[in-house]
Amino acid sequence: MFKVAGVSVLKGEVKVRFANDMTRVKVLAKNGHTDIELLELPEAMDKPAVVTYLKTTDLYTDARFTAAIDAADTKYNSVATVKVTKAKAEKPSIEAIKARAKTAKSEPVAE
Repeated sequence: MFKVAGVSVLKGEVKVRFANDMTRVKVLAKNGHTDIELLELPEAMDKPAVVTYLKTTDLYTDARFTAAIDAADTKYNSVATVKVTKAKAEKPSIEAIKARAKTAKSEPVAE
């Protein structure tokens, strides 16, 4: 959950920034960011809500920042991706193992 958000420019690239307080401005400036525009949010929000909120602010009307906010909106508010996980194989029972062994013994071996 974030209480502060905005945009900054680093090496010519504009990105949306998330923070918990305004001291983030100092850190961004120290690391070479320019055009740092952070604002306090009306309430603590997660990233998707922050990006949606930024689209209602003056930052979104600034042509320098619109594309970055739209990119963040696509990243955080796009259709959820489905995470595929491997199904765990069930461990065979003793009975199943015995049945397989019995079947293997009774079948003739092809030469």
